[in-house]
Amino acid sequence: MTGTSTALLTDHYELTMLAAALAAGTAERRCVFETFARRLPNGRRYGIVGGTARVVDAISRFTFGDDELRELADREVVDAATLGWLADYRFAGDVDGYPEGELYFPGSPLCTVRGTFAEAVLLETLVLSVLNHDSAIMSAAARMVSAANGRPIIEMGGRRTHEAAAVSSARAAYLAGFATTSNLEAGRTYAIPTAGTCAHAFTLLHDSERDAFAAQVEALGTGTTLLVDTYDITAGIETAIEVAGPSLGAVRIDSGDVGVLARQARVQLDDLGARNTRIVVSGDLDEYAIAALRAEPVDAYGVGTSLVTGSGSPTAGMVYKLVEVDGRPVAKRSSHKESRAGRKAALRRHKPTGTALEEVVYVLADDLPKAGEHDRQLVVPQLRGGQPVADLPTLDQSRQRVRDGLVSLPWEGLKLSHGEPAIPTVYS
Repeated sequence: MTGTSTALLTDHYELTMLAAALAAGTAERRCVFETFARRLPNGRRYGIVGGTARVVDAISRFTFGDDELRELADREVVDAATLGWLADYRFAGDVDGYPEGELYFPGSPLCTVRGTFAEAVLLETLVLSVLNHDSAIMSAAARMVSAANGRPIIEMGGRRTHEAAAVSSARAAYLAGFATTSNLEAGRTYAIPTAGTCAHAFTLLHDSERDAFAAQVEALGTGTTLLVDTYDITAGIETAIEVAGPSLGAVRIDSGDVGVLARQARVQLDDLGARNTRIVVSGDLDEYAIAALRAEPVDAYGVGTSLVTGSGSPTAGMVYKLVEVDGRPVAKRSSHKESRAGRKAALRRHKPTGTALEEVVYVLADDLPKAGEHDRQLVVPQLRGGQPVADLPTLDQSRQRVRDGLVSLPWEGLKLSHGEPAIPTVYS
């Protein structure tokens, strides 16, 4: 989407608030908005920040060109004075937040936007839509990667979600530790490794399974993966090895009790001399199914639907709240929707071994908490004067941050069972 305006990826009421603030003379007040999650999705022990780089890019393209202004005028969304203000809009404020791939917990100040009310309020919907989606996908994907215990996972959820969401989901999954994606647009846009071979339709196209396998091996070589469960798996594996030989790269099982079938397939492959042929399983897998297969002879997993839907938690539940006006802390006090006043930052305390102990959230205007030798500040600059900072993390750096974060969690925090957050949030 590079070069495309993101200005209308927002809610109508952001613009009506702007128009009213401009008329009231309050639009230029200096404000701080903070993005955070009041709680983690039900049963989750941690969250992982996703979409930071996409937010930075989207903010840089949040401008109102002739097409956007004409749309607002034709729909009478705002008055002429507001349209004139929007024509010159460029976000010129500052953004700080948790880097992509960082763990987060309830109350963590994930993204702080500073600027005038007018320029900062317009970003609410855009920031939340990206962070809520990508963080939900990354958090679910990280649980799957932990459950896989080192075995690679292929992301293949493009047919189970919106076409644009499929691309950002593939990116989030890769950041969380997935090995490859089936989505070619994600590969082009983000330089993510892609993978894929054949579906059942390819087998059904041919007069026999043998003909289908022979055509695939002829085109892709013996290192390919043959889908062996179109008809009978046992017969399919036997035919696959007859056609490709014992150097066949892998077989894929996409249906049935994949644990039992993988066990039977391993015995059969070994008996046929194909001891190095890998077994890939797919078919409605999630982190629980992957964990249940840990003892089975499975070499790789393919995950689709559960990944792109956040494995039951398709949003991270983040909110974007005003916490400071002209240096004065402000807070919402509605029942069950409270926010804490003041611009905040956070540090994470660790044991000397590197195990995380607690998330300390503090107001920058107050005395800063004393950081120990093993503690780490979490909030970093992302935009200054509306421009992205020079040293934003790369994809590989964010992938490493996820790995390092998961290693730092207490072992209870990696459990898939319901429970409290892996570490407590302490307000200083």
